[in-house]
Amino acid sequence: MRRRRPTIRTAPGSRGEPSGAGPLRLALERAVAELGALGGTLRVSDPRPGGVRLAAGTGIRPRPGALPHGSGVVSAPVITADGQPVGTLAVLVDAQGDLDDAQRDVLRTAAGRVAEHLRPARPAAVDTGRAAEPSGGHAVDGVLWRMNDGLLTLDRRARLTFANAAGLRLLGSAGEDVLGTVLWDHPVIRETGVPDCHGRAVATGEPAGCDTRWPGREGWYHVRLDPAPDGLVIHVTDITERRTQEAERAAARRTAAERVIRMSELTSALAEALTVQDVVKAVADRMLPPFGATGLICRLIENGRPGTVGSAGYPEEFLETVRSMPPSEMSAVTQVLSSRTPIFLSSPQEYAERHPDAVGYLHRSGMKAWAFLPLIASDQQIGYCVVAFGRPRHFSQEDRSLLIALSGLVAHALERARLYDAEHTRAQELQRGLLPRTLPAVSAVTAAARYLPAAEGMQVGGDWYDLIPLSGERVALVIGDVMGHGLAEAATMGRLRTAVHTLADLELPPDELLTHLNDLVGDLGDDLYATCLYTVYDPATSVCVFASAGHPPLAIVHPDGTTRFPAVDADPPLGAASPPFETHEVRVPEGSHLVLYTDGLVESSAVDIDDGMARLAQALTRAAAPPAGPSGAGCAAPDSGCAVPATPHDPGRLCDAVISALVPEQARTQDDAALLIAGVRSLGSDKVVSWALPDGPIAAAEARHRVTEQLAAWRLDELSMTTELLASELVGNVVRHAKGPMRLRLVYGRTLICEVSDGSLTTPRMRRAAETDEGGRGLQLVAALSDRWGTRFTATGKCIWTEQALPPPLPPPRPAAG
Repeated sequence: MRRRRPTIRTAPGSRGEPSGAGPLRLALERAVAELGALGGTLRVSDPRPGGVRLAAGTGIRPRPGALPHGSGVVSAPVITADGQPVGTLAVLVDAQGDLDDAQRDVLRTAAGRVAEHLRPARPAAVDTGRAAEPSGGHAVDGVLWRMNDGLLTLDRRARLTFANAAGLRLLGSAGEDVLGTVLWDHPVIRETGVPDCHGRAVATGEPAGCDTRWPGREGWYHVRLDPAPDGLVIHVTDITERRTQEAERAAARRTAAERVIRMSELTSALAEALTVQDVVKAVADRMLPPFGATGLICRLIENGRPGTVGSAGYPEEFLETVRSMPPSEMSAVTQVLSSRTPIFLSSPQEYAERHPDAVGYLHRSGMKAWAFLPLIASDQQIGYCVVAFGRPRHFSQEDRSLLIALSGLVAHALERARLYDAEHTRAQELQRGLLPRTLPAVSAVTAAARYLPAAEGMQVGGDWYDLIPLSGERVALVIGDVMGHGLAEAATMGRLRTAVHTLADLELPPDELLTHLNDLVGDLGDDLYATCLYTVYDPATSVCVFASAGHPPLAIVHPDGTTRFPAVDADPPLGAASPPFETHEVRVPEGSHLVLYTDGLVESSAVDIDDGMARLAQALTRAAAPPAGPSGAGCAAPDSGCAVPATPHDPGRLCDAVISALVPEQARTQDDAALLIAGVRSLGSDKVVSWALPDGPIAAAEARHRVTEQLAAWRLDELSMTTELLASELVGNVVRHAKGPMRLRLVYGRTLICEVSDGSLTTPRMRRAAETDEGGRGLQLVAALSDRWGTRFTATGKCIWTEQALPPPLPPPRPAAG
């Protein structure tokens, strides 16, 4: 009779449809679909006499009085099981005429389904016990009355026209007493977020909703306001459980996110950790907080026995107990090491039950739960780690998996750090082996030095220093810095120090010595540079001669504490310089100090070198200023008129004062630093004598005469014969092989020094004389009679010198008997 439509387009529900009419609409839509109709409506009885209410609608909604051409409406009554008519179900078909039997059955079945949902509700008392279900309500009102959610309806004047049982409980009312009242005047409603939500709904004409607390009730409620043609429908749902679940899920997400962040930070920290202590600190700072842990012990196996490398949160008394116990007496440790599997102990009771041997010392730990984790790196058991908690803890599967995974990261980091520590220790031992263990003792200076390696974790550097005794009681003070850090730089430092010793033995002046060093550095590579300051102090003249290759300037501390830097320009560093280097001379007063240092002491990323040198000068002045005498001033010089001259300050104390001021204990140096301080002394005019000698053979006799007289004056007659012979041989060598003018000098210092200088640059050479030769044995005789001898070049020629040990001092005379 009609074409069946395969699909039905559902129109939006009428704004007059009551809330909760979903089952009714579903029954209507099913009937429309099975009949292939254009649409349909469901109307039910209204409480008002003779009133009818639209309960549901679907499909085409034509304008009033206008139906599609050739269409018709077919309806069926909705009758409950007890015979009570409660509404009408009507469908719009696209052809006129009666329905066939099958179609009538479909319509009757649909009406029956609607009737099932519209059964009159049995009266039920409100929870408050103050009112029963309103009488006279139709079936739909009965459904709405029994809803768990609160349902309120308002007219255009905001007066309450309907409230189901849940809504009355929310209002704290028994029923009829609130109907007809203005809802916004109700004290309960005023304390919620409903008025604000109502304002948004009225302003926009659209549904609005909000979550709010409800006075006198725990939890949260969601309020939805739907504008209707004749007022407002308010739907109140308890969402406490949903909010709680959402809060728990949000907290879990935050915890997981924080844990991921902490674990990421731990991974980064472990990747950056160089030493074993760096790894332990990273684990304590980054791994314990995400789990709420309070204790940590890390032990690595060394020579078959675990040794503690780090801990956190444990009492020292308990740690001492653990260190003193062999692993065989700790069953938990033995089990972890033998099985290579973790152990999780949730409480002291569980620990004691599974490992009774720990009962005697377990209480000293202060912990209540433990995770024993094996440390395995490259499939090798390298130790174990204990993560402990201050309260009992249940270890979830997630906790266990994460702790096991992290223990693997920690194991690899510790193994890498242990190898680094071993290499770093060897590198430091190499570097310290290349530096002088002790400074030579010389009469002209009293010296002390300090070496400060860079902060832990840095590679070894190339800073070095040295003190080299020279002829004529002169002393060479040298300090240098190979740019960069590493074993290669430390090895280069060792080469330079050896080269300086060799060149110093040749008695080269500072500028020539730096020239040879520059050639050496240039041969080592184009990208290698070093700085060096070479200083020679002569106690006979109190003159300091120095040359610098890119190094910070020499500091001179005067006896009164005044510190100054000689105003000279340093040449470029070794490896980048173009000789010649410039030589500088400065006279140093008796009792002064020469201070040599590297840039790591005065320069950093936060302090430029000028400010650092100013701080160095201040520290030296404070430490070296003489104590005030009776007149308020110190006695600095022997000839100052003081009864007791001021003594030079101990260079070691000055070094410590400078280090304390410039590198406080809590600071971390960014670069290696070396410091060398030498207190200088002059020999005095009575300890050095010099004579010009005549040309020709008579010079030897003159030299012997001068030697005899001077040694008698110094009471060194014991050395007179040997010294006369040495002087005679040296002078004779000049007469035969060199040229004048000749000069003889005797120096009474640590040793007795005899020097003969001339105007020739010819180097004397010892040769082997045959048995028949009448000469050629002079230098052999000199070498045999002296302890040391050598040649040095001067500005006017050369000087041949000899040294003899002084005789032991005579014992004091015995007192007369009786």
